[in-house]
Amino acid sequence: MLANSRARAGARRLERRAHADYTGGVYGSLLAASVVVGASSLGVFPRLELALLLLATGVVFWLAHVHAQLFGARMAQRSLDRGTVLHVCREEWPIVEAAVPSIVAVLVSPLLGLGVRGAAWLALAVAVISQVGWATVGARRAGALWRQVVLAGAVNLVIGLLIVALKFALKR
Repeated sequence: MLANSRARAGARRLERRAHADYTGGVYGSLLAASVVVGASSLGVFPRLELALLLLATGVVFWLAHVHAQLFGARMAQRSLDRGTVLHVCREEWPIVEAAVPSIVAVLVSPLLGLGVRGAAWLALAVAVISQVGWATVGARRAGALWRQVVLAGAVNLVIGLLIVALKFALKR
């Protein structure tokens, strides 16, 4: 009985992984990069403030996406129950998760001898790398051909580099 229960749980995990949607991670990384550029263009932020801004922005956008999913498309199709709400919350959580690497980069930057500007650049680099990573992993797990995986990574790299160019244009 226990083995059968474990097998079903394992099958459910594989099913979720096969249908995983990585757009939230890509979107969240892009959002994190944009927050770093926007915040650092306004002046020099203390590290903790930038880390909290990244986290708060991720959470706010996560809530916005959950709200849009629940009260937009899903409500029109079926009534809301606790299971649906939890499913949507989990589905959109990568938006918040995607901010974590940039937050960690900001918080460990003093250990690397970086000033606040260096911390912002590190967080931006980590966000762009994360964005490319989410896109390529998502494409690969979706069963895309290698050519499509490379294309997904390249497109996301170009988008990330456009954000980097914006930071250069803002001269911060």
